[in-house]
Amino acid sequence: MKLFDDPATDRRFNRMQWRMLFATMIGYTLFYFMRKNFSFAMPGLQQDCGISKPMLGNFLFWGGIVYGLSKFANGVIGDKVNPKRMFCFGLLVCTLVNLAFGFAPQIASFLTGGGASLSALAWTFGILLVLNQFFQGTGFPPCAKLIAFWVPPKELATKMSVWNTSHSIGGGLVAKICGVVMGMGVIGAANQGVGMWRWCFWSMAILGALGLMLMLVWLPGTPKDEGLPDLPGTEAKPGPSAAATQAPDDPRRSALRMVYLSPVIWMLGLTNFTINAVRALVADWGPTLLQEAKGFSPSDAGTVIMLFEFAGIAGMLFSGWATDRLFGGRAPRLCVFLMALTAGLFAAFWALPSGWACAAALCVAGFCLYGPQALTGVTATNTATKRFAGTSIGFISLFSYIGVSVAGKVFGNLAQSSGGWRLPLIATVATAAVGALLFLCLWRTRANSYES
Repeated sequence: MKLFDDPATDRRFNRMQWRMLFATMIGYTLFYFMRKNFSFAMPGLQQDCGISKPMLGNFLFWGGIVYGLSKFANGVIGDKVNPKRMFCFGLLVCTLVNLAFGFAPQIASFLTGGGASLSALAWTFGILLVLNQFFQGTGFPPCAKLIAFWVPPKELATKMSVWNTSHSIGGGLVAKICGVVMGMGVIGAANQGVGMWRWCFWSMAILGALGLMLMLVWLPGTPKDEGLPDLPGTEAKPGPSAAATQAPDDPRRSALRMVYLSPVIWMLGLTNFTINAVRALVADWGPTLLQEAKGFSPSDAGTVIMLFEFAGIAGMLFSGWATDRLFGGRAPRLCVFLMALTAGLFAAFWALPSGWACAAALCVAGFCLYGPQALTGVTATNTATKRFAGTSIGFISLFSYIGVSVAGKVFGNLAQSSGGWRLPLIATVATAAVGALLFLCLWRTRANSYES
């Protein structure tokens, strides 16, 4: 897509745009490595350190809450600071915290002045996890801001969907790397991961340090930082009522109007809640569900979850392309159909007999579900404009992690109280259907707010 009349400027802008896209994908994958590795270290933490499952559950719950709040707070901050500096600083802190995780017993012992008690050790792990989760929230907002500054609104759905595959790529690679690391510590079936949990953190910290050096050299700033002109046609044109009631240079009041008082942004937050609540069934309970309700072996259940994620990558890429090419940039219209299909496919998964037919239904549901997950961020960015991209995505991300936390607990309680997975599946289908209805309310939403 030709953006500038000057061929040299156009070529350089296009080259830097793709450099930004791939650099942020690699960098965010490293953030993902240093967030998702904790789950794979947990067997070793239980057996080597005596950390109980309830303690680990509390770590994960509060870590998730802190991460959601951090994405919101850092989204607001990210719209006001240099995105490259914010991204690199966050990556540095997460690298240092992951290094500290491996020395947690020594840190606890030092702080208590002697042998670390289980309580002191648990508090050390908990504080480190919360600290890590807070600075994990500095990863996505700078990426969202850079993408909004480098990618034209008419290409945003396609290219942001490409970028969003970094979530699934990171999740798949960290599972493989940490799985191999923990496997090195197997000394009989009862001792998996003893002594090796430290390397789940140290190996990711090493990759984080190498990635940080790459980001410092390779990650570009905004077009202005790189000596290039801004994207043409990306200045929001407020209506006359807005112009009459607020000064044009008042960013606080602009954010209030463009984000916090925007019905579209609030509706996107609610859709994000439903999307991530549905995803939580597979992400948090998928292996247990497949084994208990459908009779899959642990190995086969893991394969199904992996295929669910890979199908999600394909779904994100298709959804981005279809939004720009078939729906004129109006992502909510496509999401209506995808969420309705998601509801139907989860119902089919439950109705089909155990075997690979029901697994296929679940994987196709992943294809449909991950499209809306990527497109809510696209719609928020185009609605709030590049000026408030980080704030808007941080705000709707709050709803995402509330959805994950609530659904994780509700689905587990329903399964426990009813003695099976029928009620959690009914709740999942209903939640996806509600998501489709919420997207339907956004059917008339403009493709972006840059147009008058």
